[in-house]
Amino acid sequence: MTIDTENIFRAHPFARVILERLKHAGFEAVMVGGVVRDAVRARLDPDYEFAPEEVDIATSAYPEEIKELFRDCRIFEVGEAFGVVLVVAPDGRPYEVATFRTESEYDGRWPAKVQLVRSLEEDLHRRDLTVNGLAATIEGDVIDHVGGIADLRAKIIRTIGDPNRRFSEDYLRILRAIRLACVLDGTIIPEVSEAMRRHRDGLKKISAERIRDELLKILKTPRATKGIKLLDEHEILELILPELVQCKGVPQPEKYHPEGDVYTHTLLALECADALVRDPLVKFALLVHDVGKPIALRKNNYEHAGGHEVIGERMAEQICRRLRFSTDEIKLIKFLVREHLRIGRFAEMSPGKRVTLLKTYENLKASFERPAERFAYFAKLLALMVCDCEASAHKSSGWLPVLRAVPPLLLQVKELAERERARKFLDGYDLIEMGIAPGPRIREILEAVYEQIFSGRITTREEALALARQLLHGPRDPKRGSTTA
Repeated sequence: MTIDTENIFRAHPFARVILERLKHAGFEAVMVGGVVRDAVRARLDPDYEFAPEEVDIATSAYPEEIKELFRDCRIFEVGEAFGVVLVVAPDGRPYEVATFRTESEYDGRWPAKVQLVRSLEEDLHRRDLTVNGLAATIEGDVIDHVGGIADLRAKIIRTIGDPNRRFSEDYLRILRAIRLACVLDGTIIPEVSEAMRRHRDGLKKISAERIRDELLKILKTPRATKGIKLLDEHEILELILPELVQCKGVPQPEKYHPEGDVYTHTLLALECADALVRDPLVKFALLVHDVGKPIALRKNNYEHAGGHEVIGERMAEQICRRLRFSTDEIKLIKFLVREHLRIGRFAEMSPGKRVTLLKTYENLKASFERPAERFAYFAKLLALMVCDCEASAHKSSGWLPVLRAVPPLLLQVKELAERERARKFLDGYDLIEMGIAPGPRIREILEAVYEQIFSGRITTREEALALARQLLHGPRDPKRGSTTA
């Protein structure tokens, strides 16, 4: 099989340079991993949109030979013991160039022994899954020593060799198998599935950071719901998010939640997000938005779950800290969990409360013309609310009134911000200092100056003062009842 390398090199022109330079020096050099897998997918499925995000390169050259060949580039030795060198392109993008290697004496996380080799076939056989064990030359010829093309065509998730050995080498591969099942909408074959269950406890040895990263990659796929169900079926979800598992069987009022218990509702909301949302943090917030309900129910004598958003916010923070989320990520997730109920009352709020919620953590550097960037927290909250409503009896009756209330509010906030900016350039006190008596004339001149500020013709205080003086001493316009410039 041959893949379209031009599509790859248009996005990553320096990858071609690396491959060519290694090849001309007499070394074998190939692309490996996800970029080859996805390029093959594009060949097998014309509807698949292939957009190469990164290109990993493997070669028979040893690290010292790689560094010598690229001495005109910035180089970082990110893992020279593992044969990995980072070569930085002129545009600043880094590319991993790894020497073919074999690995042994694993501790369930990392290999204790790495041997650099000249053989591509040996390198490919040490990898985790057949669909990840493909390589491709600069010309696009696919090298398949592990049956990866056949498994991609059949959408089968299979390990390279014995699954028990592959998973015991690195337990994180269990989560990778689930992620690839989501990416490909594939099926994990029974012997691999059994090995995943057998080695699930090994995930306790994996760092929280690596677990978090794989979970977010699962959530980033358009089949995150499938991923959560697979985690649950393999008894892994209880290791990562026991708070979500505890939502199983927690009842909800049938009037508002005919779909069933809290866990069922959460997965339905996530399924909606799979079609609408790409941000994995919003999807994670959906996973934990109702985890406070079991405790709230107990506190309220099982009559209602009032206050579950407050309890849920605290629990979400604990979960995020356990999984080593960043400070900014925690801030966003806490906000989404805390406000997921209040946003439903947005249309009935007072104007002041609406503005306050909209402007929470506002990005003042972003333009009003890009509201999803300027009011990113609010935009993500809207996305979460739509999914939450669609997974309940509310459906569009819950989110439509909120969305209708947003555009006029955005216009109002934009106008207020423009007037505030204009007042920093010029206000009534400036005109009084020029000798104008308080009265309608001040308003007329301010409006005339503000109009020029809003249009962008005036960008400094000095320009605003100059126009005010000109208007003050110029003739009055009888049509407008104001001064002309």
